[in-house]
Amino acid sequence: MSTATLSRHAARTKRHDRIRLTLDGSTERPRLAVFRSINQIYAQVIDDSAGRTLAAASSLESGVRGSKGTKSDRAKVVGRLLAERARAAGVERVVFDRAGFRYHGRVRALAEAAREAGLEF
Repeated sequence: MSTATLSRHAARTKRHDRIRLTLDGSTERPRLAVFRSINQIYAQVIDDSAGRTLAAASSLESGVRGSKGTKSDRAKVVGRLLAERARAAGVERVVFDRAGFRYHGRVRALAEAAREAGLEF
């Protein structure tokens, strides 16, 4: 890794740590955590009080991976899939954790798709 990559990663980690000081998922309102890599996006609904993942989805899953379109299009599919799984697990309301990433592009596409599919932020 180059120095620029390390410092970008360190800055995001610092932002995430700052966000997590005030953001906590509970049983009533679990945390929807997003991770974005260069090519993929991952999301989980986490109950921090119990330390359990209630639902998860990623762009690596077979149904999403084969879909055509941009990375933002795949993020929308992941958001819809995650919302369906979360609702099946009995989750209606979540707290959104952007994990230090800017709220635009793929992160925003995932969040908006999850909202449209019925999750309340």
